[in-house]
Amino acid sequence: MLAEIAYWEILGKPLIMYLGLLTLASFLFTASIAIMNKRGITKIPFKWHPRMAKTSIGLAIIHGLLAMSIYFGI
Repeated sequence: MLAEIAYWEILGKPLIMYLGLLTLASFLFTASIAIMNKRGITKIPFKWHPRMAKTSIGLAIIHGLLAMSIYFGI
């Protein structure tokens, strides 16, 4: 069942691909918050860093579960 969700097509590409790209972008955004605040650029308050970290980890877990469902038949 999860494999069907992973291969659900959006614009001809599987959902798992888009979720992977979203996860990568989320991790990069999380890192950029910390880097910008360290350099004194506070357009995005540091309180968003832990929130984005939790979101990134959640997306990564979902992405990983979908990937495992493809190969292990979960």
